Amino acid sequence: MTVAIDRGIGKSRGDRAPRPGPGRRLQHALHRHWYAYAMIAPVVIVLGVLVLYPLAYGFYLTLTDANSLNSARTIGVHHIDATYQFIGLDNYQDVLFGPTAYDRFWSHFLWTVVWTAVCVTLHYTIGLGLALLLNQKLRGRTLYRVILVLPWAVPTFVTVFGWRFMLADGGILNTALDALHLPTPLWLEDTFWQRVAAILVNTWCGVPFMMLSLLGGLQAIDGSLYEAAEMDGANAWQRFRHVTLPGLRSVSSTVVLLGVIWTFNQFAIIFLLFGNTAPDASILVTWAYYLGFGQQPRDFAQSATYGILLLAILIVFTSFYRRWLNRNDQQLAI
Repeated sequence: MTVAIDRGIGKSRGDRAPRPGPGRRLQHALHRHWYAYAMIAPVVIVLGVLVLYPLAYGFYLTLTDANSLNSARTIGVHHIDATYQFIGLDNYQDVLFGPTAYDRFWSHFLWTVVWTAVCVTLHYTIGLGLALLLNQKLRGRTLYRVILVLPWAVPTFVTVFGWRFMLADGGILNTALDALHLPTPLWLEDTFWQRVAAILVNTWCGVPFMMLSLLGGLQAIDGSLYEAAEMDGANAWQRFRHVTLPGLRSVSSTVVLLGVIWTFNQFAIIFLLFGNTAPDASILVTWAYYLGFGQQPRDFAQSATYGILLLAILIVFTSFYRRWLNRNDQQLAI
């Protein structure tokens, strides 16, 4: 009996089959799950063509001095080869610390942060208020929902052009203010009022998404929690603070993160509202477009550098934001 056990131990220790290498394991996984890999292959290819390749090429451009004068182009039957050169990290150095860094990058970065913070705060606050209102038993609640969703359902360019007509010097808004003997701001000309107009239009377009998302979160909260809080003597504010807000925590964290990313990169509203006529009201993404396509010569390298910096900023923010949420969740669990 002891000999058999010893032999068994010796066999299990000394005669154990070697573990397959990474190549063999990969081959086994492909053979076993080939159908799953075949199904996701088209998605991987599309993402590679539409996302990864442009991103890699854009990063490569940031390491060059490419512009519209030294890039490859075809004029009639004549082809001109590219003559731009590899310059390493000089573009990042120039954008972040160059002599015009504040006027070209940091001023637009600060305005982008203010723009994002104000817009997302208004989106969430107004959206939550409307969601709380629509979560009540009101007559005509379905009609109200449809009306409040319209700004989100209408295409962005239609909404922005409509606001542009209303904000013009002879538009309905200034006409109404003039009839009330109030000052009529230069919404589309003065820098301060251009920024106010941009926030106003973006708030109009972004509130419906917040409202619908938070309304879904409100309807997912168990009604018995409100009944128990009311029986314990909690007033309306206490029920909102200790039941509603914790119940909306998961939804709120997601929609705020999405709102920050979308607003930080909100190109359409500012560009359609002002075009290239409001450089001081431009956020980073519209300023990057101006550098690459709105001036002569078009500076492709600098524009791509702004794009990579935008991506880096959002990645860093998302990482810290998720870490902060996880830390708060752990503290609440304790």
